Amino acid sequence: MGKERESKEIDEVQARLAERFPQLDEDTIAAAVRLAHSELTGDIRDFVPVLVEHNARDRLAAIADRDAPPAQDASPEGGPSATS
Repeated sequence: MGKERESKEIDEVQARLAERFPQLDEDTIAAAVRLAHSELTGDIRDFVPVLVEHNARDRLAAIADRDAPPAQDASPEGGPSATS
């Protein structure tokens, strides 16, 4: 895979991850993609975009989970609690 094609595919990875994690800002997504990409230094580059996407997606999922608001408690019946 040529550098130009790899760069284009990495840009597409970043766009897909931005759609998947709309609650995260673009800088966070770009940083996760850059970090994942920088870790892949081997000569065989054919699967780099796929590996970058998986690695960055896992990092972003952890960030999204960490930043998610806590779940609301509900009564055992599934409706609002009696104290509300």
